[in-house]
Amino acid sequence: MVFSALSEKLQDTFRRLRGKGKLTEKDVDEALREVKLALLEADVNFRVVRNFINRVRERAVGQEVINSLTPGQMVIKIVHQELTGMMGAKAEKLKTSDRPPSVYLLAGLQGAGKTTTAGKLAGYLQKQGRRPLLVAADVYRPAAVKQLEVLGAQLSVPVFSDPGRDPVAIAAAAVEKARQTQRDVVLIDTAGRLHIDEELMGELAAIKAAVNPVEILLVVDAMTGQDAVNVAQNFNEQLGLTGLILTKLDSDTRGGAALSIREITGCPIKFVGSGEKLDGIEVFHPERLASRILGMGDVLTLIEKAEATVEAEQAKALMKKIQKDEFTLEDFLDQMRQVQKMGPLDQILGMLPGLKPKQLQGFVLDEKSMKHIEAIIQSMTPQERRTPQIINASRRRRIAQGSGRPVQEVNRLLNQFEQSKKMMKQLGKIGKGGLPRLPFW
Repeated sequence: MVFSALSEKLQDTFRRLRGKGKLTEKDVDEALREVKLALLEADVNFRVVRNFINRVRERAVGQEVINSLTPGQMVIKIVHQELTGMMGAKAEKLKTSDRPPSVYLLAGLQGAGKTTTAGKLAGYLQKQGRRPLLVAADVYRPAAVKQLEVLGAQLSVPVFSDPGRDPVAIAAAAVEKARQTQRDVVLIDTAGRLHIDEELMGELAAIKAAVNPVEILLVVDAMTGQDAVNVAQNFNEQLGLTGLILTKLDSDTRGGAALSIREITGCPIKFVGSGEKLDGIEVFHPERLASRILGMGDVLTLIEKAEATVEAEQAKALMKKIQKDEFTLEDFLDQMRQVQKMGPLDQILGMLPGLKPKQLQGFVLDEKSMKHIEAIIQSMTPQERRTPQIINASRRRRIAQGSGRPVQEVNRLLNQFEQSKKMMKQLGKIGKGGLPRLPFW
């Protein structure tokens, strides 16, 4: 889960605050001291932490909080608001040009994931009804052009390249090609360096002057921590960035860059990379990430992911089965496959309110796990799949032998099937019409 260590510490701190009937300034100071340490350990910039703590304290020791019937909750509300504001307050949309095509220039250091991000962004825009053209303007890195062409083929998005020309000429020719072929978006994948130098900046400035991009997006590796903030600052000073894309935010990084970079640079985070697949990119919603960090969940993103994966009619049919108690192991398997499409299971579970990060440890739903689940369910008879309560000890041994899995794994699957039905009913209370009910493994 993103920011698991930070989330755990903040939730523990605020849990103690909620237990107090009345707060004193000393209580607030002690809590904020722990919040400060947690943020610094998460690699958040010390100036950002200092300003954040000062803002929270100024509001938290006011009469509105001290005299409140639920002062602990009021402090948490203030922290949520300030945490959201620190990351940008609201989601920032991509700008579009009045005269197509809209040109987006992607920049960044080598290894930040620019080429993959260019492909992900093309796929995202394609789903929005846009007609993107990918441009391979990195003529230095071996196989950079080929990598972009492979990504383009997977997305059915054309890729413009001309290895015999310099990056500036390639970018200019690509924009003209887009006009001729009615492509309304041009995504330019530029070269990176191991560090910022004059040659890199000069080339990017020349491309900017040649194509007049509507957005200059810096792709930054969130795992580099404070280095990411410094890189963003340098690029912004020399190029005039319009937005940031953070990659690898789903990794085990401390993630302080996401909390620092907006306040230090003034540039909005527009997207975050989540996972290696081409659909692993999301619009950055500061208030949703703040909610997840504080253990409030992120139901809106969960609903969006679900609706993008499962058709409404399919979800309604499933709900009817659950209401009539006709949900079978075959339905369970189908739902497991749907959840797998939505992304890593620990991320999905992390969007549910009230779940602590340590409760999500060990939740893995990968190809190997799915094959084991399928093998167990397919080793059952049709009657056993429809009415699993008839599966006694001897049947379990037969299923285990037929699937090549241990009996303990069969038992665990059956237990999780029963638990999933209860959880799906709970999820039904927070979902809306088309939200599928999700099982857990």
